[in-house]
Amino acid sequence: MCSFDDIPDKERHAFITDTTVIFNFLQNLLKNSRTQSQSWQADDKVMEAIRKLCVDYVEHIKEIWVDTNKSNTTSGLGSDHYQRLLTGFSLFVLLFVPEPGFEDAPFGEDLMEWLNMYFIAPSTEDGEQLSTLDKPWEHENFWTYLKRTTLRGLTKATTFFLDTLSRHPSENLPGLAQQLIPIIDAQPHLQNFTSEREFMIAYHRWRERVKAIRVEMERVPDDDRADEVEFWWDNLSDIVGVLEGRKDVVHRVCEEFEDPDWKEVCAAWGIFVNPRLRRQELPDIVGQILESLPPDPTYEEDMVHATLLSDQPVKALQYAAQLDPWLGAHMADVMEALTLIDNEPDLDTGLSTRDTHILAYADYMHSDTTLWRQCVDYMYSCCEQGKTRADEVLLHVPLRLQKRTPTSANADEDIRHGDLAGALKEISQTCFENQREDVRRTVCRIAAQTLVREKEYGLAISYCKSAEDWAGLGRVIDRILNEYIAHGPEAFVLCASQVAPSLQEWALRGESRGVFMHRLMFAVCYARFHDFRGAGELQNAATELVAMLQDGVAPRAWWAVLLSDAVELLQHDQAPLFSQDGALQILRTVNEVSVRALQGGEDDYLDVLRRVQGGDFKDMAKRLKVVRLTLAKYFSRYSNAEGSFMH
Repeated sequence: MCSFDDIPDKERHAFITDTTVIFNFLQNLLKNSRTQSQSWQADDKVMEAIRKLCVDYVEHIKEIWVDTNKSNTTSGLGSDHYQRLLTGFSLFVLLFVPEPGFEDAPFGEDLMEWLNMYFIAPSTEDGEQLSTLDKPWEHENFWTYLKRTTLRGLTKATTFFLDTLSRHPSENLPGLAQQLIPIIDAQPHLQNFTSEREFMIAYHRWRERVKAIRVEMERVPDDDRADEVEFWWDNLSDIVGVLEGRKDVVHRVCEEFEDPDWKEVCAAWGIFVNPRLRRQELPDIVGQILESLPPDPTYEEDMVHATLLSDQPVKALQYAAQLDPWLGAHMADVMEALTLIDNEPDLDTGLSTRDTHILAYADYMHSDTTLWRQCVDYMYSCCEQGKTRADEVLLHVPLRLQKRTPTSANADEDIRHGDLAGALKEISQTCFENQREDVRRTVCRIAAQTLVREKEYGLAISYCKSAEDWAGLGRVIDRILNEYIAHGPEAFVLCASQVAPSLQEWALRGESRGVFMHRLMFAVCYARFHDFRGAGELQNAATELVAMLQDGVAPRAWWAVLLSDAVELLQHDQAPLFSQDGALQILRTVNEVSVRALQGGEDDYLDVLRRVQGGDFKDMAKRLKVVRLTLAKYFSRYSNAEGSFMH
């Protein structure tokens, strides 16, 4: 037996996602209708649309009922559960969401159709068994079967077995049965008439024919009113009494069934006792019937039916929620739309009746993390308390970065088009639709942190920008630069290459974020420097290095690193790689770094170089001396040579 504490199974999952689509359609319909008109409840087009969506709910319940009935699995909620769900919601729609224009129409035939559809009686097996007998009237269930088919309006079954009485040995019963057959066949039904007035005229005429049968029955002698099995006259009298619309007979006949059902009395009442019965009149009738045939208080389905037919919507919701939180939520949603329940918040919880049931259902969905989209749709349809809870759900949506295949040849592309991007796109769309910009930014910040841990720096920077998290952007750039410190140029270049497109995009748009833009620019330029050097394009490398110093792109903490990199280029003996201005820029920079370090600025100017090369600050000072010496040799070598930069 599955409980609502369990994660929804496959069928349930599909049911939830499918009906969420209908729920969202309804929310949009109501939102737009309220915007356009303050008196939308009276708008037939809106009511027709609400009814259509409610019918869609019913159809989806039918589908899962059929699917679970075909399935052999014992896990999850079975077909019996969905049948109970179906009887509850379909009765709700029948009672409270009628077709526009039929709100005040006689209701009995609709109720009987619902009863016959979901609570089949008598059984097909009983009818088949009786039909095989030569003398079916001798079977103990014959008259019970005949009475029930009459009450249920099952005309073909009733007339078939009445016809078998033509072989009955009584002198009077065969004739009475034959007279009764065309009367039952001719019972008027509202759907066959163009107006209620025409229907009632035909009904009164038909009732006169029934009275004529009663007169005939009263003429049957007492000694011919029974056969060898029982008093056939009494049983036939009950059938005629039902057709006459005698409430005491209808009530008693139903009570005498082996499995009496108060719903059967209610439905038969609207067919025979009062064929003009309106929905509004039902609660009084149901109250009378339940006094002698009460529903089972331990059976939620029966209590849902009883409270709905008694026009007790709040109580109906309580039992509906016990039966299935889905039922409580969707009935409550429609009930509030139709003003069947109050929309004022409870003083203790701060929630309206509708929101209480919607959030209970959302909490149930939250047990399955894959249903977060559906969960927040319901939460965001509620008051601010619900919206806040939806925010929390979005902030805790798992942002998975697992590769789709462990041996993927292109894991980077896999991540870009994987679960993370898809989830974030959906979260962003959800936030946009519900005007939760702060939540969207927070989720983007969380995503950026997740991506940084996976060294997906390009995407991380994009999400920092989307979140307008400039401090976070700075931390991402620091992580990229730390790749150089920890793992060297090759790893650094791979990471920095991810963020180059972001820099180009921002430059094209003319966007600037001060220090963060400069740090990003430095990471890209420094990676380009190592690309040039690694490819043997030393002239380009030298030009890039000088540009980083001259243009103020390089942070001061990295000056010493660039100076150390310059040594190799200064020692190149095939051709001068630096112009006079470039060489002088290097000289000015080495002078400033040396002076600042001597003045106590070692942490600010030499720490990065120390972390890259190892050693202590004394070793870094020696490295600066190497730079100065190499630079002096460079000046000496090219100052008077042909093609010199010196003038």
